[in-house]
Amino acid sequence: MERQGTLLVVDDNRNILASVKMLAEGAFNNIVTTFSPARIPALLKEAAPDVVLLDMNFKTSVNNGNEGLFWLKEIKRLRPGTQVVLFTAYADIELAVEGLKQGAADFIVKPWDNKKMLDTLTGAYSKSKPGRKEESAGGPEMFWGTSPAMKKLREVVQKVAATDANILITGENGTGKEMLANEIHRLSKRAAAPMTAIDMGAITETLFEGELFGHEQGAFTDAHSAKPGKFELAKGGTLFLDEIGNLTYGLQAKLLTALQRRTITRVGGTKEIPIDARLICATNKDLKAMVASGEFREDLLYRINTIHLHLPALRERRGDIVALAKIFAAKYASIYNRHTPSFTPAACNMLKEQAWPGNIRQLEHDIEKALILSEKDVIDAGDIEEAPAAAAPASAGPETLEDMERKMIAAAISGCGGNLSAVAAQLGISRQTLYNKIKRYGL
Repeated sequence: MERQGTLLVVDDNRNILASVKMLAEGAFNNIVTTFSPARIPALLKEAAPDVVLLDMNFKTSVNNGNEGLFWLKEIKRLRPGTQVVLFTAYADIELAVEGLKQGAADFIVKPWDNKKMLDTLTGAYSKSKPGRKEESAGGPEMFWGTSPAMKKLREVVQKVAATDANILITGENGTGKEMLANEIHRLSKRAAAPMTAIDMGAITETLFEGELFGHEQGAFTDAHSAKPGKFELAKGGTLFLDEIGNLTYGLQAKLLTALQRRTITRVGGTKEIPIDARLICATNKDLKAMVASGEFREDLLYRINTIHLHLPALRERRGDIVALAKIFAAKYASIYNRHTPSFTPAACNMLKEQAWPGNIRQLEHDIEKALILSEKDVIDAGDIEEAPAAAAPASAGPETLEDMERKMIAAAISGCGGNLSAVAAQLGISRQTLYNKIKRYGL
């Protein structure tokens, strides 16, 4: 059997993770495992899996399979082309069938038959091939629009894309910083090689060097084989460091040393490996203010900021909103096998008048929701109104604490453009507590 593609396995039982990895090694080029569903968003970015084998229940207070359905929805939202195979106990087959209705490719019942599991996973991989081809080409092309700010930005990008200059992209959450990085890579002389992306905000102190620099066999307890880091994987291409402003001060020094020396050394190794990658960083933070307050190294800022590109907020390019909405409507109509809807004049006016604190990411989310809920091939103003606006009449009496909490969470999700890590941080609660409340309130 020819090995191809990447498989992500998510299960809270480490023995199952090891067993599935051994079984699937002959079928997949790369197998990534995690016992924590909270790692899914970061791994979707870092590993770009073609197939996810997803457990339906995890060790939390929720054990009815709803957490699996929640993560199924998140995977399909964050990476629509990835195929999801549900991993479930025999008693939960009804939940698995519900998962199929919500976009899962198939399901596997525990205890499993080895041959059937391999057939199911490789069958799911074959379904992912069209989406995988699009992603290997660098993803969809950038939508520039017609606003003066975007026209000026495009002119600068066309000048700098062909160089190897380090680039810093700034902008609010949801403005499309990673898409701009993809566009720069697509236009560069390194386009034939991959763009390797990593979320710096999701890396812990202990994993930083291993993730970026790699490790040698035996470097630590579970290092059963050598593994290249992101700098090596990006050889000849582009390394995209997202959320660079979230990197701790101590880790900033380690990154700076690598950039200054243009070499890295794997954990547990002695050989210096040259860096051959174009660096693009992104953040929604004011790094100059962070330098002034002692939170960010000035020398690192100079190193990553040869060219500074700023993406305007969606409210600053209102003339592009309707065109973007139509692109998203066509995208999700294809995913959900629907006719591409048109927009009424009232809907267009509403789209242009909204504040869009979550920017393009929020617009995409709302258009997807409108298409799903609309029973017609036309999207009207009422289809894109936010639910809290009509949640309760004025005569409904005083709000309960639960009502207030639900609205606060809904507003935070909208304001953060669906970024649940940012929502949890803003509300001062753990991600798991946030997931439980999202399920409880049906958000």
